[in-house]
Formats: sequence, structure tokens, C-alpha cells
Amino acid sequence: MLISPAYAQAAGGLGGGSDMIMSLAPLVLIFAVFYFLLIRPQQKKAKEHREMLNNVRRNDKVVTNGGLVGTVTKVSDTDDLLTVEIASGVKVQVVRSMIADVRTKGQPVSNKAPSKGKAAKTAEADNDDEDDAEAPKSAT
Repeated sequence: MLISPAYAQAAGGLGGGSDMIMSLAPLVLIFAVFYFLLIRPQQKKAKEHREMLNNVRRNDKVVTNGGLVGTVTKVSDTDDLLTVEIASGVKVQVVRSMIADVRTKGQPVSNKAPSKGKAAKTAEADNDDEDDAEAPKSAT
């Protein structure tokens, strides 16, 4: 005979179940990583956005997904539309779900330089006086 006989590999017997678990372990690990890094944060962000949209009230400053910034003048709980004034006398209707951000009157603008209060000005004046006292005086 020119062809040698091929023998089948013996079955693992009792050890076959652990091989199946070990082959599924990477898939379970990948799903766990995806859940904690992608799915869960996205669900949390969506929940916060829904709560923000439900809490929109009159006189709130809002930013739409299109980039329009305006003040809410009319909110209807039964309808999904808000009336937003984007300029003096210019009112538009916006679908509630198209609100990207709510900036109320109490929130400061983040890119604006903070104004110095009275206490900060007096502290700077005190520091200037100390610097003058420590500087050597020139003899003339």
C-alpha cells in the first residue's frame, strides 16, 4: 500500500467542556469591555439629555443642534414644540428633541474672563505696596 492509514484523534473525554469555556472566554471579555466603555456611558448620556429636555422652562437660554442660540418663550407639555426667540421680535418653533444644550441665566459663559471683585482689587493693591517697600531705593 502506498497510502498510510490515518487515525482519528482521540476525543478529549471529560476535558472537552473546559475547551469550550476557554474558547468563549475571550468573547465574554470583549463584550464586557464594550459594555463598560461604550454602551453604558452612552445610555447614561442619553438619560441625562432626556432629563434636560424635560426640564426646559420659559426664559431658559438654549442652543439647538443647528447652532441657534435663543431664549425659550413658550413651552407646551402636550406638544413637542418650543417657541424660541433668537433675536428681538424673531420667534421660531423648535422641536424639543433638537435642543442640544440648555444654558440658564444663572450659568456664566465659560470663555469670558472672570471679573475681579473688590476683595481681589484690594489684595492686589496690598501686594503692590509690599513690592514697593522691598524694592531698593536708588540714591540720587
